[in-house]
Amino acid sequence: MTVDSLHKIDTSKLDEIINQYEGKKSNLIAILQKVQEVYRYLPEDAMIYIGTKMEGLSPATVFGVATFYAQFSLEPKGKYEIKVCDGTACHVRGSMPVLNAIRNKLKIQEGKLTSDNGLFSLETVSCLGACGLAPVCVINEKVYPQMTSDAISMILDTLLKEEGI
Repeated sequence: MTVDSLHKIDTSKLDEIINQYEGKKSNLIAILQKVQEVYRYLPEDAMIYIGTKMEGLSPATVFGVATFYAQFSLEPKGKYEIKVCDGTACHVRGSMPVLNAIRNKLKIQEGKLTSDNGLFSLETVSCLGACGLAPVCVINEKVYPQMTSDAISMILDTLLKEEGI
């Protein structure tokens, strides 16, 4: 563990989460989900702590689970998590111009997950299960159907205004 990262994780909070799930290794995914809720990602030191604290686990096992499942992020996510569907229906109906509008508005370069100010995370997903509403974006679990570049720009303007930007 690095000195800087020790300030980022609260071992008492991790203990509370582990105890909430009775420290059972069969509950590892639920534990990691809870940790990700707290930190908005899975800090390396938190995974090491969990792997050494829980009986029958190792840090390598925890890392293996965290990297196997797409729901887990090893990078910090922003306050606003934006998902743009690029499944077949969304792609055909124009999800790429919407994605590019988001990147341009928030200045998130391709290959980068989170904006420089740490407020926004952007990812493309294979399917959001709302093909009839294509193209679809989700911002913090709220579904935005039939998106256009102009519509997403107005939504982002509203969020930026709320943040005082």
